[in-house]
Amino acid sequence: MNESAPVAPRPEPEQPTTSNLPTLYADRSFWGMAITQFLGAFNDNLFKQLMLLLATPTAAAIAAGQAGKDMQSDAMIVFASAFLLFSGLAGYLGDKLSKRGVVVFSKVAEIGVMLLGFAGFYYYDLIGFPGMLMVLFLMGTQSAFFGPSKYGILPEMLRNEDLPRANGIFLMLTFLAIIFGTAAAGLLLRELGSRVWLSSLFCVGIAILGTLTSLLVRSTPIADANLRFRFSMLGISRDMVVLLKRDRALLMALVVSSLFWMIGGIVQQTVNALGKTQLGLKDWPTSVMAASIGLGIAMGCVIGGILSRGCINPRVVKTGAVGICLTLVILALPGGSHHHLLGYPGSVPALIVLGTFTGIFIVPIQVALQSLPPKQEKGRMIGLMNQCSWIGIILGAILYKACIAILDYTGGPRSTIFLVTALIMLPVALFYYPQGEEESS
Repeated sequence: MNESAPVAPRPEPEQPTTSNLPTLYADRSFWGMAITQFLGAFNDNLFKQLMLLLATPTAAAIAAGQAGKDMQSDAMIVFASAFLLFSGLAGYLGDKLSKRGVVVFSKVAEIGVMLLGFAGFYYYDLIGFPGMLMVLFLMGTQSAFFGPSKYGILPEMLRNEDLPRANGIFLMLTFLAIIFGTAAAGLLLRELGSRVWLSSLFCVGIAILGTLTSLLVRSTPIADANLRFRFSMLGISRDMVVLLKRDRALLMALVVSSLFWMIGGIVQQTVNALGKTQLGLKDWPTSVMAASIGLGIAMGCVIGGILSRGCINPRVVKTGAVGICLTLVILALPGGSHHHLLGYPGSVPALIVLGTFTGIFIVPIQVALQSLPPKQEKGRMIGLMNQCSWIGIILGAILYKACIAILDYTGGPRSTIFLVTALIMLPVALFYYPQGEEESS
């Protein structure tokens, strides 16, 4: 394989190579951070999938005229709006304060949010779905403050040459958490029925365990202790605008990452709608379909980290993007009794393949967004990345809502939305070719 050509070194390296840092696999601090992220992602996805399944009408209810509207997009907008509102402030705190301190505080806050989730599900008959949206917003707020520091701390506490592989492992564990959390939601709805509140007790325990593992993360130097707060930081700060104007590679990575998460949000909702509304499946097999994507992403992240080989490899990005487009088209093919050629048996392996290409695609993009910004601006850059990603998810939720309205009017199958996402991804597959850069020193 031809390696990407290195570019001229940047005037401000993001971290010098230090011989006293442990190797990646022997680094207790890295594994503490990775496990903390795993547990947090598990809780997020368990709770969010419970909400999405409750918001998705079944085929039987629609046939009987008893179902309401598909409310998944409302849940996604509420969840994403928390990131949009607070990621800028979270990025500022990640540069102003100790990233480890922000991580630990965020995990303590997660315990409180999961306790509220327990109360919300217990009194669900009283507060209903709108009340649970408030809890979902608080969960998104907690995750928004966790995000910039959990990603920004990796290049600060690891050797430069370990960063691509660390991202592969980190994202692999993250998407394993998505698999287990998403699948557990369907299983809990099947086994507990109306007693969904019992699942929140488990979530509280996971949050406590995640707080304990966060204490294993070692402290890193504060990026910019003298950084002063400006209200512009709540949106896109002037510093970030200047940085993005100066660095086209970073700007394009940010745009592509946002588009990627927009598509991801649409696909998650479409899979639930395909399962429950189009194929007439129960919550458990529908969650298995959704979890299949996470299984593929976990494998793809490992493959992406290996193929990156210490650099941002444009061929890896291109392979992932083309594979995503082709698989989405296959998932959209009509046929069969439910107007879906693959059906449930064929959709599961197809979704695993989709996830694999997704993992291969996103690892180099994640590395670029972590490594390209100057050291003192990493936290704010990750915060901006979160903001833009969730803007993409909100736009994706709006687009999904529009697609559902059109399909309800025309009588088209839900799987048609996969074709829409393939068309959105197509320009990336055809025209995006990131500039390779050596990550190793």
